[in-house]
Amino acid sequence: MVLVVSEEVREALGSGRPVVALESTIIAHGLPRPRNLRVALELEEAVRGEGAVPATVAVLDGRPLIGLDKAQLERVANEDGIRKLGHRDLPLAVAARASGATTVSATARLAALAGIRVFATGGLGGVHREWTVTQDESADLGLLARTGITVVCAGVKSILDVPATLQRLETLGVAVAGYGTDRFPGFYLSDSGHPVDWTLHSPEEVAAVMRAQDALGAARSALIVANPVPEAEQLDPELHARVLDEALAACAQRGVTGQAVTPFLLDHLVRHTDGASLNANLAAVRGNVRLGARIATAWARG
Repeated sequence: MVLVVSEEVREALGSGRPVVALESTIIAHGLPRPRNLRVALELEEAVRGEGAVPATVAVLDGRPLIGLDKAQLERVANEDGIRKLGHRDLPLAVAARASGATTVSATARLAALAGIRVFATGGLGGVHREWTVTQDESADLGLLARTGITVVCAGVKSILDVPATLQRLETLGVAVAGYGTDRFPGFYLSDSGHPVDWTLHSPEEVAAVMRAQDALGAARSALIVANPVPEAEQLDPELHARVLDEALAACAQRGVTGQAVTPFLLDHLVRHTDGASLNANLAAVRGNVRLGARIATAWARG
């Protein structure tokens, strides 16, 4: 698999300048048109505003791209038939010359292959509710257990089993730290209701952990920096609890299973919160992208 790294990203990596990887699933599958393209451009500009270089990742015509130009962003945002690619799908997409937006696992995989150390996203996948029955667990977790990248996120999606996900990350040896908090964020919510063992307070502290990973030979697994959405921009917790309960009941009633569960629940939340869940999601992503750029800058300073 031959990576196609944009000239801007290649030059930044070669000169030791900060680079932040961004996923493309939010563009192709997470937002309606034309808002998706506006948000994609806004997130890249937020990275630049912090002095770093954005590297949005996608696969177009079988070519894994690290850093998209405007025309490529427009394709991901507007072209019908853009697939959703996890890391397991990458060889198939390359061989079939397919086009797809990358999820957390695929973005982390390709970014790490390109030599990018920092990746900013919204929320991670994790262990689904009723795991003992469904055995449904996101591929994100296993991939992060064997990929040396720092992931800035707002925790895991609140539709998941958060304590089981935290336990699974511990079992897999993936380091987790809250950023400015001793509570694990809940994606739409500042606090999932569960604690974290470690708290980091600055980009420099995060970069110090990354350097310690390298020194200890521990950089073969990810560092998760869990950055909560600001309380003023979170989804109202009571509304979240009520609508999520309704969504889970509707999911069970309609027999939705497998990969269809997450998009069903997230769509239900958007529709039944009048878009407030989407606004909280975007607030989290914006904050993570800015923090990711600051961490990448602290890392680049050595």
